[in-house]
Amino acid sequence: MLTNHINPTACVCPFPREMWWVLWVLAVLLALFCCLDVWYFLRAAVVILRAWFQPPVWDITAEQILSGRVTSHDIDMCHMNNARYLRECDFARFSLYTRNGVFKALRALGASMVVGATTIRYRRALCIGEGYELRSRIVTWDDKAFFLEQRFVSTKDGLVCAVMYCKQSVIRSSPDKIMQHLCKRKVECPEFPEDLQHWVNFISASSQALRAESGLEEKNK
Repeated sequence: MLTNHINPTACVCPFPREMWWVLWVLAVLLALFCCLDVWYFLRAAVVILRAWFQPPVWDITAEQILSGRVTSHDIDMCHMNNARYLRECDFARFSLYTRNGVFKALRALGASMVVGATTIRYRRALCIGEGYELRSRIVTWDDKAFFLEQRFVSTKDGLVCAVMYCKQSVIRSSPDKIMQHLCKRKVECPEFPEDLQHWVNFISASSQALRAESGLEEKNK
């Protein structure tokens, strides 16, 4: 009687080495998405690269427009989530500073910028699928910070749906030095609009109150 002897090792298919690399890549991507806001950094890179290849804007205070549309990632109750407005403003400032040369000036001067304060007013909701223009401009500056206005304007009816003011504080330099570097001359800062001046006064009063609360005012005397 003839019997077939089957080698058990012959049925074991070795796991392809290429598949291990695929699994490692997937594991790394999963770790990145778990630990970091990957989409934020990808979007920021795309915005900066796009602005880099666009024509430069020589007028530092000129308004620049970044177009957008409300997607399913932006909404909570069928309209744009309040926090998404601030996120989009980040990207618009990246584009603004790339095209008007502020980023280059910061690198040349060894300086950097951080957001010192923001305030936003919501006037009408941007609904899912609705297009908008995010219009950003440097309004004025003082000895420590630039002050920007950013408006969300609906492409449907032209209404300003939200308006935000941003205080962009300069570290290891000053707005005057940045403007002189870009314009090759001293530039007088524009006057503060009344509504912006009220907000700046509020920031100053809040800062003084917090310093007094922590006892810093007494220590500095």
